[in-house]
Amino acid sequence: MQPDTVSRHYLPDHYGNRAINILLVGCGGNGAQMLMGLASLDAAMRAISSRSLHVTVVDDDTVSEANLGRQPFYRCDIGASKARTLTERINIAHGLDWRAIHGRAPATIGLDGIDLLISCVDTAAARRALGDAIGEDRSSPRYWLDLGNRATDGQFILGCPEPAYGKKVGRLPTVLEYFPEIADESIAEDDAPSCSVAEALERQSLFVNRVVASHALALLFDLLGRGSIGHAGAFINLASGQSLPIPLPSARSVTGAPQ
Repeated sequence: MQPDTVSRHYLPDHYGNRAINILLVGCGGNGAQMLMGLASLDAAMRAISSRSLHVTVVDDDTVSEANLGRQPFYRCDIGASKARTLTERINIAHGLDWRAIHGRAPATIGLDGIDLLISCVDTAAARRALGDAIGEDRSSPRYWLDLGNRATDGQFILGCPEPAYGKKVGRLPTVLEYFPEIADESIAEDDAPSCSVAEALERQSLFVNRVVASHALALLFDLLGRGSIGHAGAFINLASGQSLPIPLPSARSVTGAPQ
Protein backbone atom coordinates (compact mmCIF):
# COMPACT_ATOMS: atom_id res chain seq x y z
CA MET A 1 0.00 0.00 0.00
CA GLN A 2 1.36 3.39 -0.96
CA PRO A 3 1.62 6.02 1.82
CA ASP A 4 -0.79 8.94 1.80
CA THR A 5 1.48 11.57 0.25
CA VAL A 6 -0.82 14.47 1.18
CA SER A 7 -0.51 13.79 4.90
CA ARG A 8 1.73 16.16 6.84
CA HIS A 9 2.88 16.40 10.43
CA TYR A 10 2.93 20.03 11.55
CA LEU A 11 5.12 21.61 14.20
CA PRO A 12 2.91 22.94 17.04
CA ASP A 13 2.45 26.71 17.06
CA HIS A 14 4.04 27.19 20.49
CA TYR A 15 7.48 26.44 19.03
CA GLY A 16 7.56 29.87 17.39
CA ASN A 17 9.64 32.80 18.62
CA ARG A 18 11.92 30.88 20.99
CA ALA A 19 14.91 28.60 21.22
CA ILE A 20 14.20 24.90 20.86
CA ASN A 21 15.96 22.88 23.56
CA ILE A 22 17.70 19.78 22.22
CA LEU A 23 19.42 17.01 24.17
CA LEU A 24 21.86 15.08 22.00
CA VAL A 25 22.81 11.77 23.59
CA GLY A 26 25.96 10.33 22.07
CA CYS A 27 28.78 12.13 20.29
CA GLY A 28 30.34 9.27 18.36
CA GLY A 29 29.76 8.21 14.75
CA ASN A 30 26.23 9.53 14.25
CA GLY A 31 26.21 11.95 17.17
CA ALA A 32 29.28 13.94 16.14
CA GLN A 33 27.91 14.37 12.62
CA MET A 34 24.55 15.42 14.05
CA LEU A 35 26.17 17.98 16.35
CA MET A 36 28.05 19.63 13.50
CA GLY A 37 24.92 19.64 11.37
CA LEU A 38 22.82 21.14 14.17
CA ALA A 39 25.15 24.15 14.18
CA SER A 40 24.38 24.67 10.49
CA LEU A 41 20.68 24.11 11.14
CA ASP A 42 20.72 26.73 13.89
CA ALA A 43 22.30 29.30 11.54
CA ALA A 44 19.71 28.53 8.85
CA MET A 45 16.77 28.78 11.26
CA ARG A 46 17.94 32.14 12.57
CA ALA A 47 18.06 33.39 8.98
CA ILE A 48 14.59 32.25 7.90
CA SER A 49 12.54 32.15 11.11
CA SER A 50 12.26 33.40 14.66
CA ARG A 51 13.44 30.06 16.03
CA SER A 52 16.89 28.92 17.10
CA LEU A 53 18.47 25.91 18.80
CA HIS A 54 20.04 25.41 22.19
CA VAL A 55 21.84 22.06 22.35
CA THR A 56 23.12 20.07 25.30
CA VAL A 57 25.46 17.20 24.39
CA VAL A 58 26.11 14.26 26.70
CA ASP A 59 28.63 11.46 26.14
CA ASP A 60 31.03 9.69 28.48
CA ASP A 61 33.48 8.57 25.79
CA THR A 62 36.89 9.98 24.90
CA VAL A 63 38.54 10.22 21.50
CA SER A 64 40.63 7.21 20.45
CA GLU A 65 42.80 6.58 17.41
CA ALA A 66 40.08 4.34 15.97
CA ASN A 67 37.76 7.37 15.78
CA LEU A 68 40.01 9.26 13.36
CA GLY A 69 38.74 9.37 9.80
CA ARG A 70 35.16 8.22 10.35
CA GLN A 71 34.45 10.79 13.08
CA PRO A 72 35.34 14.52 12.91
CA PHE A 73 38.23 14.37 15.35
CA TYR A 74 41.97 14.98 14.94
CA ARG A 75 45.02 13.24 16.32
CA CYS A 76 45.50 16.10 18.81
CA ASP A 77 42.06 15.21 20.28
CA ILE A 78 43.01 11.69 21.37
CA GLY A 79 42.20 11.21 25.05
CA ALA A 80 39.89 14.25 25.23
CA SER A 81 36.14 14.20 25.91
CA LYS A 82 34.21 13.83 22.65
CA ALA A 83 31.29 15.98 23.81
CA ARG A 84 33.42 18.79 25.20
CA THR A 85 35.85 18.85 22.28
CA LEU A 86 33.26 19.27 19.54
CA THR A 87 30.97 21.54 21.55
CA GLU A 88 33.80 23.94 22.38
CA ARG A 89 34.78 24.14 18.72
CA ILE A 90 31.22 24.83 17.63
CA ASN A 91 30.72 27.48 20.32
CA ILE A 92 33.88 29.29 19.26
CA ALA A 93 33.16 29.04 15.53
CA HIS A 94 29.48 30.05 15.72
CA GLY A 95 29.39 32.26 18.80
CA LEU A 96 27.06 29.90 20.66
CA ASP A 97 26.80 28.79 24.28
CA TRP A 98 25.84 25.17 23.81
CA ARG A 99 26.52 22.86 26.75
CA ALA A 100 28.59 19.67 26.95
CA ILE A 101 28.40 17.04 29.69
CA HIS A 102 30.94 14.24 30.03
CA GLY A 103 28.65 11.50 31.33
CA ARG A 104 25.71 9.31 30.44
CA ALA A 105 22.03 10.08 29.96
CA PRO A 106 19.64 9.77 31.65
CA ALA A 107 21.78 9.19 34.76
CA THR A 108 23.86 12.36 34.44
CA ILE A 109 21.15 14.67 33.11
CA GLY A 110 17.37 14.52 33.20
CA LEU A 111 14.93 15.20 30.39
CA ASP A 112 13.05 18.08 31.99
CA GLY A 113 12.59 21.06 29.68
CA ILE A 114 13.80 19.20 26.59
CA ASP A 115 11.81 19.75 23.39
CA LEU A 116 13.71 17.27 21.22
CA LEU A 117 15.72 14.24 22.33
CA ILE A 118 18.20 12.97 19.74
CA SER A 119 19.69 9.58 20.57
CA CYS A 120 22.83 8.42 18.76
CA VAL A 121 23.64 5.43 20.94
CA ASP A 122 25.19 2.05 20.18
CA THR A 123 23.06 -0.36 22.18
CA ALA A 124 19.47 -1.39 22.82
CA ALA A 125 20.16 -1.03 26.55
CA ALA A 126 20.90 2.68 26.10
CA ARG A 127 17.65 3.15 24.18
CA ARG A 128 15.72 1.26 26.87
CA ALA A 129 17.19 3.52 29.55
CA LEU A 130 16.06 6.61 27.65
CA GLY A 131 12.63 5.11 27.08
CA ASP A 132 12.29 4.30 30.78
CA ALA A 133 13.26 7.86 31.71
CA ILE A 134 10.66 9.24 29.31
CA GLY A 135 8.02 6.98 30.80
CA GLU A 136 8.79 8.23 34.30
CA ASP A 137 8.89 11.93 33.41
CA ARG A 138 5.61 13.71 32.81
CA SER A 139 7.47 16.61 31.20
CA SER A 140 9.20 14.30 28.73
CA PRO A 141 10.48 15.53 25.35
CA ARG A 142 7.83 16.27 22.76
CA TYR A 143 9.95 14.65 20.04
CA TRP A 144 12.45 11.79 20.03
CA LEU A 145 14.73 11.34 17.02
CA ASP A 146 16.75 8.12 17.07
CA LEU A 147 19.62 7.27 14.71
CA GLY A 148 21.20 3.86 14.28
CA ASN A 149 23.38 2.05 11.78
CA ARG A 150 25.24 -1.10 10.93
CA ALA A 151 28.16 -1.56 8.53
CA THR A 152 26.57 -0.13 5.37
CA ASP A 153 22.99 0.70 6.32
CA GLY A 154 21.14 2.69 8.92
CA GLN A 155 17.91 4.38 9.87
CA PHE A 156 16.51 7.45 11.59
CA ILE A 157 13.07 7.64 13.19
CA LEU A 158 11.26 10.69 14.57
CA GLY A 159 8.57 9.93 17.16
CA CYS A 160 6.40 11.59 19.77
CA PRO A 161 6.81 9.88 23.16
CA GLU A 162 3.43 8.82 24.46
CA PRO A 163 3.52 10.26 28.03
CA ALA A 164 3.79 13.82 26.74
CA TYR A 165 0.77 13.54 24.49
CA GLY A 166 -1.35 10.59 25.48
CA LYS A 167 -2.86 8.21 22.95
CA LYS A 168 -3.77 10.23 19.88
CA VAL A 169 -4.54 9.40 16.26
CA GLY A 170 -1.63 10.56 14.14
CA ARG A 171 0.96 10.50 16.94
CA LEU A 172 4.35 9.56 15.54
CA PRO A 173 5.52 6.20 16.98
CA THR A 174 8.93 6.16 18.63
CA VAL A 175 11.86 3.85 17.89
CA LEU A 176 10.74 1.56 20.74
CA GLU A 177 7.40 1.08 19.01
CA TYR A 178 8.92 0.47 15.58
CA PHE A 179 11.39 -2.05 17.03
CA PRO A 180 9.74 -3.75 20.04
CA GLU A 181 12.60 -6.28 20.14
CA ILE A 182 14.71 -3.55 21.77
CA ALA A 183 12.87 -4.39 24.99
CA ASP A 184 14.25 -7.95 24.92
CA GLU A 185 17.21 -7.88 27.32
CA SER A 186 18.21 -11.43 26.40
CA ILE A 187 19.44 -10.42 22.93
CA ALA A 188 23.23 -10.14 22.90
CA GLU A 189 24.75 -6.87 21.73
CA ASP A 190 28.01 -6.24 19.93
CA ASP A 191 29.40 -3.04 21.41
CA ALA A 192 33.08 -3.99 21.41
CA PRO A 193 35.26 -0.99 20.52
CA SER A 194 37.59 -0.96 17.52
CA CYS A 195 41.31 -0.64 18.26
CA SER A 196 42.45 0.98 15.01
CA VAL A 197 41.15 3.03 12.09
CA ALA A 198 41.48 0.00 9.78
CA GLU A 199 39.48 -2.21 12.15
CA ALA A 200 36.82 0.49 12.55
CA LEU A 201 36.42 0.70 8.76
CA GLU A 202 36.01 -3.09 8.60
CA ARG A 203 33.10 -2.76 11.02
CA GLN A 204 31.44 0.31 9.45
CA SER A 205 31.59 2.08 6.12
CA LEU A 206 33.55 5.35 6.15
CA PHE A 207 30.58 7.59 5.33
CA VAL A 208 27.58 5.69 6.71
CA ASN A 209 27.28 7.99 9.73
CA ARG A 210 27.52 11.12 7.61
CA VAL A 211 24.83 9.90 5.22
CA VAL A 212 22.38 8.86 7.94
CA ALA A 213 22.94 12.09 9.88
CA SER A 214 22.50 14.24 6.77
CA HIS A 215 19.12 12.67 6.02
CA ALA A 216 18.04 13.11 9.65
CA LEU A 217 19.13 16.75 9.63
CA ALA A 218 17.18 17.37 6.43
CA LEU A 219 14.06 16.04 8.17
CA LEU A 220 14.69 18.37 11.13
CA PHE A 221 15.14 21.32 8.78
CA ASP A 222 11.73 20.65 7.25
CA LEU A 223 10.08 20.27 10.66
CA LEU A 224 11.81 23.02 12.66
CA GLY A 225 12.68 25.40 9.85
CA ARG A 226 9.75 25.03 7.50
CA GLY A 227 7.11 23.77 9.92
CA SER A 228 6.06 20.35 8.63
CA ILE A 229 7.25 16.95 7.40
CA GLY A 230 5.82 14.37 5.02
CA HIS A 231 7.58 11.29 6.44
CA ALA A 232 8.85 10.18 9.85
CA GLY A 233 12.29 8.91 8.92
CA ALA A 234 13.92 6.48 6.53
CA PHE A 235 15.93 3.31 6.08
CA ILE A 236 19.13 3.93 4.10
CA ASN A 237 21.37 1.35 2.43
CA LEU A 238 24.70 2.54 1.08
CA ALA A 239 25.51 -0.81 -0.55
CA SER A 240 22.39 -0.77 -2.74
CA GLY A 241 22.02 3.02 -2.94
CA GLN A 242 18.41 2.79 -1.78
CA SER A 243 16.48 4.94 0.68
CA LEU A 244 13.06 3.86 1.94
CA PRO A 245 11.02 6.54 3.74
CA ILE A 246 9.05 5.70 6.87
CA PRO A 247 5.49 6.93 6.25
CA LEU A 248 3.51 8.98 8.72
CA PRO A 249 0.72 7.19 10.62
CA SER A 250 -2.34 6.63 8.45
CA ALA A 251 -4.50 9.72 8.70
CA ARG A 252 -6.05 12.15 6.28
CA SER A 253 -4.10 14.91 8.04
CA VAL A 254 -1.41 14.48 10.64
CA THR A 255 -1.06 17.49 12.88
CA GLY A 256 1.26 18.41 15.69
CA ALA A 257 0.51 17.29 19.23
CA PRO A 258 -1.49 19.51 21.55
CA GLN A 259 0.38 22.02 23.67
